[in-house]
Amino acid sequence: MALNNTYEARLVQQETALGAGLQVLLLVLLGSVIGLGTAGWLTGLTFAIATWAVLSRALHRSGSKSFGPANRVTLGRATLVGGVTALVADSFESSPPVTLFVGLTAVALLLDGVDGKVARRTGTCSSLGARFDMEVDAFLILVLSVYVSMSLGPWVLLIGGMRYAFVAAARVLPWLNAPLPPSTARKTVAALQGILLLLGASGYLPLAATQAVIALALGTLVWSFGRDILWLYRTSRPRTAPLASIASVASVEEQLRALVPESVSR
Repeated sequence: MALNNTYEARLVQQETALGAGLQVLLLVLLGSVIGLGTAGWLTGLTFAIATWAVLSRALHRSGSKSFGPANRVTLGRATLVGGVTALVADSFESSPPVTLFVGLTAVALLLDGVDGKVARRTGTCSSLGARFDMEVDAFLILVLSVYVSMSLGPWVLLIGGMRYAFVAAARVLPWLNAPLPPSTARKTVAALQGILLLLGASGYLPLAATQAVIALALGTLVWSFGRDILWLYRTSRPRTAPLASIASVASVEEQLRALVPESVSR
């Protein structure tokens, strides 16, 4: 039994290593097509190593015996995100081909809706898979906001940094860690971020239209986070209002008894 578990764990680790290998292969292809610079290579390799290390550790902690088909889709999407990250890092020296950049990002965004469906149809939904999917999404939004900020200004970084700021705040305010109820509006806003940022990054729109699109992305994200934070705050407050009301009524009664003479009260 122990040997079987060890064998299954090795298979899972091999799949994560395969993901890192595919990431390197994508970097080689990008280098041969556009001549990826030093910044792009270093950033892409760092992303591949970090993804492999974090994912391997998470799988070991969860004790997963199988990587699962949905996680394979997410890993493929993470590979594309690594390629986009390398292109953005390289853009500080030279602008990447728009068609290539938009194509990689668009495929990564389209696959976002695939892994969840695969998990549900195969019965392989897990908290690890959901977290993996969410982290890949969040990092892609961060990378896209960095790219767009180079042309529109640092305010765009608020889009990519908002989720990480929320996570940091949750370490100080534990009530932010409470689970949120399912929300179609939240999912819609999250999906819009990637689409609107990609539209702004493509350069297909005039400057004024690009600014309006990115402002719309930021505005909807602030609304979504604000609504969720307000809900978490309200639900975290102790419901002691009825007890407080009873105590206040009792206090008033005691004061009236003290003012009314004993003979009258009888």
